[in-house]
Amino acid sequence: MFRSRTMFRSRTTFRPRKTGTTGRSLPVRQVIWLAALTPVVALLYGATTAQPATAAAPGAPSGWSTVFSDDFDGAAGAAPSAANWKFDTGPGSSFGTGEIETMTDSTANTHLDGNGNLDITALGSGTSWTSGRIQTPTANVGAPAGGRLEVTASIQQPSPASGLGYWPAFWMLGPGQWPENGEIDIMEDVNALSDVAGTIHCGTSPGGPCNEGTGISSGLRACPGCQSGFHTYSMILDRTDTSAETITFYLDGSAYYTVTEAQVGTATWQAAFDHNQSIILDLAMGGAFPNAACGCTSPSAATSSGGTLSVDYVAAYTTTGSAVGSTTQALPGTWTPCASENGTCALNGTSAVAFGANGRFDYTTATGSTPCTTAVFGDPATGVVKSCYAETAPPATNIWAPCASENATCSFSGVMTVAYGTAGAYRYATLPAGTSCTNAVFGDPIPGTAKSCYLVGAPPSFTTWTNCAAENATCSFSGTHEVAYGANGQYFYGSFSGGTPCTNGVFGDPASGTPKNCYYQ
Repeated sequence: MFRSRTMFRSRTTFRPRKTGTTGRSLPVRQVIWLAALTPVVALLYGATTAQPATAAAPGAPSGWSTVFSDDFDGAAGAAPSAANWKFDTGPGSSFGTGEIETMTDSTANTHLDGNGNLDITALGSGTSWTSGRIQTPTANVGAPAGGRLEVTASIQQPSPASGLGYWPAFWMLGPGQWPENGEIDIMEDVNALSDVAGTIHCGTSPGGPCNEGTGISSGLRACPGCQSGFHTYSMILDRTDTSAETITFYLDGSAYYTVTEAQVGTATWQAAFDHNQSIILDLAMGGAFPNAACGCTSPSAATSSGGTLSVDYVAAYTTTGSAVGSTTQALPGTWTPCASENGTCALNGTSAVAFGANGRFDYTTATGSTPCTTAVFGDPATGVVKSCYAETAPPATNIWAPCASENATCSFSGVMTVAYGTAGAYRYATLPAGTSCTNAVFGDPIPGTAKSCYLVGAPPSFTTWTNCAAENATCSFSGTHEVAYGANGQYFYGSFSGGTPCTNGVFGDPASGTPKNCYYQ
């Protein structure tokens, strides 16, 4: 395809930077219509026509919860909320995409318009341009296991008189290594074509299961009226079935492209999308994508200054996770490996047993022993070699922490194993950031009896990981290893050779305000 991307380092961190889709439309792919999801998006946004700018982002539809929202209220000329956004500044040449602008924190480039919109404006001429790029301060949105994540924005694309080189984008980026930790491009246009493309990036680069550095993309598609009015651009990451997850892109509530877990493989998908990502808005100038689309070098001497990406709101919504899977790998407390897949897990008395790998587990309560097989547990991680881990069964107070009575909320940070039940009858789930303690989430392990929720750190045990450094120190090892950085069940991951600094600059911050460590395996 037209574009390649190499790994690089920015001036001050090891963060991955922006990618783009190709300028060439991919072969027609079958679009999977998610009938259960489309009405939700349509309920929020209505028909596929231009939408007026509104005073506030839509509230969450029934059964969903709002996890992030910004409607960009504020005084004209003010910067966007520092609580919601940080500026990502520096020369475009450091971003790995060939773009030529300098991203600034100046309100000349990025400001509120006083009418409830954010404006990002490109200013310059020839090869000298400034523009803006903002990003949520943390990786703050993700789909819970068994649930769904929708990320959406109402946007008016730039409409300069001469738009060669303009490259607006609304996208998401996973912390850690690119592309393995994932990127989802919800809206991109180039050269003021009034088009839209939806793309995912994952796996390895170049090539790999996700065709990097191109990614898996819808290709550019016509977006009529997208420069003259506000339209909604949305993505739903569906983890309802954690063995067959999907990402679907929408324009004004109509699905136009879907990518499935099966297209890239379970391990690649989990590493890229089964965790939180940050949200990014930017307006680049020039680069591989617009150059490929025009077959030229952009911008040109005729390109107009002052084109503006206007954003009415950005919002993210989730549905509650069910008792399947996990949104991220988690380093635990006291789970003990007891058998490899197809072996027998011998137990001392009655224990909770987890079966799985890479943060995806199915559970049971067993006495004496249990076969460690998909026939007993189901298959939480298709195509991956799994193991069994044992833990003293709840409600042992020295192991399991009581967190909620039935129909209350079990609150916690990070990723935990939650047991729901009583009197030796429990359902389990590996869940992030709290859960409702209800039959709706877990099913009913013991009908007609009052139940409770209990917490313990998620498997596998620390015996599979080596503690190699405290935060801000260096994790040293020989060869290439996966490294986890974080605390309390909340970790970001990357693959490194010969060691790595154990810092937020390398990984992002998975547990803000908490001392963290690095582990490798």
